[in-house]
Amino acid sequence: MSAQLVTPELRQWIIQQASAGQPPEAVLKSMLASGWNEDIAIQAMEETLSQHLAERQKAAQLPSPVPVPEPMPDGPRTVLTAGDREVTVLTSMRNPRVVVFSNLLSDAECDEIVQLASARLARSETVQTETGSSEVNEARTSEGMFFERGEHPVCARLEARIAALVSWPIENGEGLQVLRYRPGAEYKPHYDYFDPAQPGTPTILKRGGQRVASIVCYLNTPVRGGATIFPDVQLDVAPVKGNAVFFSYDRAHPVTRSLHGGAPVIEGEKWVATKWLREGRFT
Repeated sequence: MSAQLVTPELRQWIIQQASAGQPPEAVLKSMLASGWNEDIAIQAMEETLSQHLAERQKAAQLPSPVPVPEPMPDGPRTVLTAGDREVTVLTSMRNPRVVVFSNLLSDAECDEIVQLASARLARSETVQTETGSSEVNEARTSEGMFFERGEHPVCARLEARIAALVSWPIENGEGLQVLRYRPGAEYKPHYDYFDPAQPGTPTILKRGGQRVASIVCYLNTPVRGGATIFPDVQLDVAPVKGNAVFFSYDRAHPVTRSLHGGAPVIEGEKWVATKWLREGRFT
């Protein structure tokens, strides 16, 4: 019996039994009944299950956090300076990191962005991390367009304001995306970071690294509906013209609780300008 060999097939069988809920005593009893030497059987079980547990722990290990934009690095404040404008903090949450601001944009700036975007609207697309391209997605039923960074003076002012507000370089931001949600339109809950497990993600990350924060600016106030929702914490942010909601995510993992979406608009329209911030320079 001393010549018995512990084969890969036996190790797989041990893992299957353990995964099915069989106690070690039952697994050992089965091995002994099949003619295995007790010492060899115990050693095979211990080594196999220890290695399997280590592999599972490694697979479940969280990615390391990275630096993220932060509007209040020195602690809570009521009023913040955003370059050429002061904004008021309405709500601040730590986990997930969510901050709601009022007065980030003037009414005139909101109206100008809507006017500039109107002629270029098309069915909104989402980035497909399976391929690295953008495609229409049934989960997103809005219309939208992208401005180049700094394409118009009003865009450049808002981008500089955001950079100052959250202490993050302008060049690390994507261009503003403007969206219009008609009655019934929504964006089902999703994450803004790019899934590292998807094959298209490495191509996407070449343009500035991972997304680390988002800021959604409300360009009008719909009559009813259209809140920005955070399902993990049951938070609804009302879309109010000139206000904005900021949230960050220090790793590409659900542990950030940054799952969010756009609730359906019930009456009227909702216009938003979204700014995504990357780890590095976005090109």
